[in-house]
Order: sequence, then structure tokens, then C-alpha cells
Amino acid sequence: MEKSFFSEYYNWWKNIDKIIFLLIISLFLLGLFFSLVSTSIIASDKMNTNSYYFFLKHLIFVLLGLFLIIISSIIDKERIINFSLVLFVITFISLLLVPLIGVEVKGSKRWLDIGFLPRFQPIELLKPFVIVSLGVLLNSNYINNKYFRYLFSFILILPIIILLALQPDIGQTILILLVWISLIFISGVSLLILFSSFAVFGSIVSYLIFSLPKFYYIKLRILSFLNPSSGNNYQSERASEAIINGGLFGKGIGEGTLNSKIPEAHTDYIISVISEEFGITVVILIMITFLFLAYQVIKKIDEEEDLKIKLILLGCITLILLQTFIHIGVNIRILPTTGMTLPFLSYGGSSIISTAIISGIILNFTKRKINYK
Repeated sequence: MEKSFFSEYYNWWKNIDKIIFLLIISLFLLGLFFSLVSTSIIASDKMNTNSYYFFLKHLIFVLLGLFLIIISSIIDKERIINFSLVLFVITFISLLLVPLIGVEVKGSKRWLDIGFLPRFQPIELLKPFVIVSLGVLLNSNYINNKYFRYLFSFILILPIIILLALQPDIGQTILILLVWISLIFISGVSLLILFSSFAVFGSIVSYLIFSLPKFYYIKLRILSFLNPSSGNNYQSERASEAIINGGLFGKGIGEGTLNSKIPEAHTDYIISVISEEFGITVVILIMITFLFLAYQVIKKIDEEEDLKIKLILLGCITLILLQTFIHIGVNIRILPTTGMTLPFLSYGGSSIISTAIISGIILNFTKRKINYK
């Protein structure tokens, strides 16, 4: 058994793409570093807890995430796909429970607090399995007509979009929708159908946001974004000011003020915190790291022959890039304010676990194909 374990580990290490692995680990370690020196102490002071309370929680989730990365990248591809389909059902049920027993925080009901489990955000845990399920469905041998595949894939995400809109969580709604659009586009849908569907869905969402009282605060955020002089952009204004004040090389560790000005600096505004203390130069290097990770994954997608694996890999890296773009876009005020963590770097247990599972899937599906017999 001991020999089998080490043989399995050796084969895993020999086969994984080490550049992708090192980029993933580097980003997680950067998140820990910034949590330790910049965000944890201020966030802990606000909660009247131990100075390193948030850092220690961040560390625990990252260690759990690394364990999940290894597990999800070492098992057989077909097995991880089958597990993902089962976990899709389980995590979708947890999302269904949010309107019934979810915890409301700052006007949004997005979390579950169940028994001995730590509070978690179901959509974060659901995202990796949505991608795998869409990849399987869009390459299904049981559905010969590709247009039926597109239809069924939309039916798959429609209840998720509705549940997210009811929370409300427009950021995650848009993220899931854009990932779906990218997957059906790559799988061969015509541009006419794609743009028509997007226009219809966009019109429906716009109507709901601007007509229903439930979405009033989202309407206010959009109007405030379009009219910056309205005075309703406090958080995004402070974030963009922090980026400007940080300049090229930052104010120095612990010298930033954004942490103390807005409540979610360690999650939704982490890139502004980093920019203020370490400078835009470091932010650019982080963005280059994300882009280099995407480049490495896209190279593997180009080499892959199995369309199902191509779609799943594309969905994973698209989600990471889109989430990164939305996070940075909100921080530099080119997008309306919405709560969106930065993959790998932001504090947040659900987000870290979700990113770790996605990373494990990427590592699994980009492994070298070697026959050891």
C-alpha cells in the first residue's frame, strides 16, 4: 500500500503541468501574504477579535484548498466528472435552501448557516460543478441535435440564474451567464442566435431591475455608476482613490487607509488595498500572472482532442478571468459596484474552496497522457 501511494503521488507529480501548478500555488501564497501584512489586522480590529483571526482563518481555508487541489487533480478524469455531477445536485439543493433558511447580510440573502458547518455561500461551491455539467451536456452523445444541447444547457442554468437574482446577486448571475455564453460559442452556436439570446435576456434583466422594488438597490448602483456626481459611490470612490494614492510603488506595508474606510476591503476591494500599499506595479504583476496562467491553460486546450475536456477547461479559465475582470473593474470604477472576490487572493472561505476545486480540475485535465503499463 505504501509503495502504491508513493507510486501514485510520483505519477501525479510527473504528469501535472508544473508551470500551471506553480502559478496557482503562487497566487494562493500571495493572498496569504497580503492577508497577513495588510488586511487581517484591520479587519480583526473591526470585529474586536485577535489581530490574526482573519489571517488564521484564511490560512486554514488555503490549506484545505491545497488538499482539495491535490485530491481533485490526482483522481481519474471520468471519476471526477461523475463526482462533479453528483456534487452539482447537492450544491444546487443548498442553493435552493437559501431563500428558505438563508442568512441575510446587508440586504442580500446569499449564505447558509447549517449546524456545525461554517457559514458558506452555496453559489461559490456550485460554480465548479456547473462548469463540468455544462461541458458534459454540450458534448452529450445522447442529444444529437446541437440546438437541443444549447436549449438544455440553458435550462440547466436558468434556475440558478433565477435563484441568484432573487438573493439578489447580480454579479454572480452575470458571471454564470457569461461562462455559459462562452461555452456555447466555442461549441459552435451561430453568432445570430448568441446575440439574439443575449439581447432578449439582457432586456428581461434590465426590465426587472428597473421595475421591481426588490432590485431597487441594484438600480441605484447602476444609476450612481452612470452619474458619478450623485454621491452614492462611496466605496468605489474610496477604492479608486486608494489606487491613485498608492502610485507606482505604494505607501508601504500597513500605511494604507482603505482598510479602515470600507467594510469589505479584505474581500471585494483587495486589489485596491494591494495597490495602495504596494503600488500599481505589483497589481500589474498580479494581472500578468493571471494572464500567464490563462495562456498556459489555453495552450493545453488547443492541444486537447476531447471536446468535453476542452469545454470544461475553457469554462474554468473563463470563470477565473471574468471574475478577476469584474473585481478589478469595480475597483477602478469601469463597472458598477457589485460584491465579487478576486480569485486566489481575496479572503473568504467559500471563494477559496471554489477556486481550489476549479484549480484541481484544471490540473487534472491538463496532465500529460502517459501509459505506465
